[in-house]
Amino acid sequence: MIAAGDGRPMYEGLKVVDMTSVVFGPYATQILADLGAEVVKIEGPTGDAYRYGAKPARTAGMGPGFIALNRGKKSVTLDLKDEADKAVMRDLLADADVFIHNVRAGPVERLGFGYEAVKALNPGIVYVHCVGFGSGGPYGGLQAYDDVIQAATGTASLLPRVDGDPRYRYLPSLIADKVAGLHAAYATMAAITHRLRTGEGQFVEVPMLESFASFMLKEHLDGKTFDPPNADAGYARQVDPDRQPFPTKDGWISIVPYTLPQFPRVVALLGDPELASEERFKDNRGIAGATAELYQRMAQLTLTKTTAEWLDVLRPHNVPCMPATDINDVIDDPHLNAVGFFERSEHPSEGSLHQMREPSSFSGWAPEPMGHAPLPGEHTEAFRKR
Repeated sequence: MIAAGDGRPMYEGLKVVDMTSVVFGPYATQILADLGAEVVKIEGPTGDAYRYGAKPARTAGMGPGFIALNRGKKSVTLDLKDEADKAVMRDLLADADVFIHNVRAGPVERLGFGYEAVKALNPGIVYVHCVGFGSGGPYGGLQAYDDVIQAATGTASLLPRVDGDPRYRYLPSLIADKVAGLHAAYATMAAITHRLRTGEGQFVEVPMLESFASFMLKEHLDGKTFDPPNADAGYARQVDPDRQPFPTKDGWISIVPYTLPQFPRVVALLGDPELASEERFKDNRGIAGATAELYQRMAQLTLTKTTAEWLDVLRPHNVPCMPATDINDVIDDPHLNAVGFFERSEHPSEGSLHQMREPSSFSGWAPEPMGHAPLPGEHTEAFRKR
């Protein structure tokens, strides 16, 4: 492993054997690949199921979600029920820094790649197991997907609190998978740091339920934080039905009067100084008791101008505001394009792509153009011949 500070990628020289699939694990290893690690993606004979999650441009198995999560990796197809392929896998693990997978404990041990078996091959390895539920609880060993985790963490109960529709619903994002992937990335980095300091590898378990529960309950545990509770769970600001994008003449806008004194100030800027100057809004208690009324009045006032006109009114007064953009249009966002967030590249089989770069920037390293996502088994023969 090579230290940063010389302009080289942070994880240049780090070798990761990645036997994860779908989103949780691949998101973690995509971050490591973006930071310079060599990530060798192990796929079974049918490939990562997420290859087929959405419509490809040209080639079956090259869906857009797979491309986003697997750029810069090398794909090796192995059938781990085959002894010759097991030998290839053992060779890969023998000099790896990290082994990460999301196979359940029983099956991976039967294949011969549980922690103790891999540690015997490579005592210093960082072995990262991405699981649905922590092994110490009654759900340990159960399968988990994003929907299951959203349901188990109470996340599916949040939208009913906002809109009054009693149906429990999932947030329309693979948010639990991605949050768990972030946890897996930083847990791996922590274990790498530990190895640099001590020379020791270790077993790391990253459970999806616990990762996402931690993420969601930072604010939503709310009154249940205390014993006895002083309120129900659910952060009031986030489940407020009136704290939503406001309609304008030509679209929608987000306006955030984040502190109580900002509410009457914003209402005045939007065109109702008389309401804003009422005596009841002279102190925070009066404002707090009328936030629903103030939000509803804001929604009436914003209809009088276009989104661009409101930005011109509000931004000079340092009121946080942004257009509420359709997800189809984010790719044209002027800020994201100015900072180089979207990178246009040519994929060897899929043609022109828009890819999203690692969001962080570093003074000691300027990232090179991103590598392409591999075709199924694209690098198998090269690794068989090692």
